[in-house]
Amino acid sequence: MRVLVYDTHSYDRDFLTAAAAGRHELTYTSAQLDANTAALANGFDAVCLFVNDRATAEVMAIFAAGGVRCIAQRSTGFNNLDVTAAAAHGIACYRVGYYSPHAVAEFAVGLLQTLNRRIHRAWSRTREFNFRLAGLLGRDLHGQTVGVIGTGKIGTIFARIMHGFGCPVLATDVVQQPELLALGVRYVPLDELLRASDIISMHVPLLPDTHHLLNATTLAKTRPGVTIINTSRGGLIDTASLVAAIESGHVGAVGLDVYEEEDGKFFRDLSDTVMHDDVLARLISFPNVLLTSHQAFFTQEAMTTIAETTIANLDDAAAGRASANLLGT
Repeated sequence: MRVLVYDTHSYDRDFLTAAAAGRHELTYTSAQLDANTAALANGFDAVCLFVNDRATAEVMAIFAAGGVRCIAQRSTGFNNLDVTAAAAHGIACYRVGYYSPHAVAEFAVGLLQTLNRRIHRAWSRTREFNFRLAGLLGRDLHGQTVGVIGTGKIGTIFARIMHGFGCPVLATDVVQQPELLALGVRYVPLDELLRASDIISMHVPLLPDTHHLLNATTLAKTRPGVTIINTSRGGLIDTASLVAAIESGHVGAVGLDVYEEEDGKFFRDLSDTVMHDDVLARLISFPNVLLTSHQAFFTQEAMTTIAETTIANLDDAAAGRASANLLGT
């Protein structure tokens, strides 16, 4: 199939080209998908999208008119796709159902450890030959209660790691994982988790009922000094309410690999531009906030699996085969 790959970076090209091995004709563009760039796909059989490409109903209509019949999303999340509109136009949508949950879970732990022991601040100091310890006091993770919101593959691995640190682990999810129950993880309602946890880590998809799951009301229920980690989707947190909770001192530390207004910012070098996002600028200014640019997934193993699965999805679409990665099935 002729495939237009949107929002391409050098690493996307390297991994996808290797995985395709000539089976599909891949054309790469650095353009992000929106209504203005959708026509670039005219004449292509399929498009390959990433998390910040916006395949709205309007875009689906443009795709259908231009001959696109398949969308291969190179991520697990697909909240950027209007799947209903795609189905109405006969466009099949695929995702990567699984890549490396270890990559994201381990990164979440890395954010937590960095914040807890002020490693990011110590690194900045020592580069200026400042070797004082004042202001770098942390806490033992051992014994702190960790709340895990969402225990799919990533959340389950994160919970197992924190159990290994000697942390009591609480979890909330509609499905309880037997392996976590066997470890002594307690499933509790969200309100109880918020009130009882010293550390909260978010591992749920962005859906209408999880949008702004942490907001002014729910943040007020958390323990004073709580640490919040989000490596899932930015829209899970009402950022304005989070900033207010940090400024008041109620939230003690925040590790974010995602941001609800990251579209047009993340995966880009904006170091020579003026940042027209006061909320983001405010977040970055806090010494107890560590923000990274949606890199939790970014390991050799994960990128290989993402590329191979994306190409396999295109293979299935071309052959008309059934696929567990086909959305809506």
